[in-house]
Amino acid sequence: MAAVNLPVQVIACCDANGAMQPLRFRFEDAAHALHTVQVREVLDCRESGYVGIEAFFFVCRAVLDGREKLYELKYTVRTHRWALLREIY
Repeated sequence: MAAVNLPVQVIACCDANGAMQPLRFRFEDAAHALHTVQVREVLDCRESGYVGIEAFFFVCRAVLDGREKLYELKYTVRTHRWALLREIY
């Protein structure tokens, strides 16, 4: 799963200032199995306004099947959709 743009279900929280942080996400693989990933830490969060599409990108350290991995998630503000962009390692 190097570079994908896979829609995911996300549980996130917002602080009093409106900053968002993903806590957990779930995706379906090619074999139609659901995988729940627990986010341990958000390492980087950046905002992008590329071509007028406002989005937030999160680089997260997370645990899947007992192994720690890095994932990049994207939240698109206008459509309110989350996507798993890539598995970094």
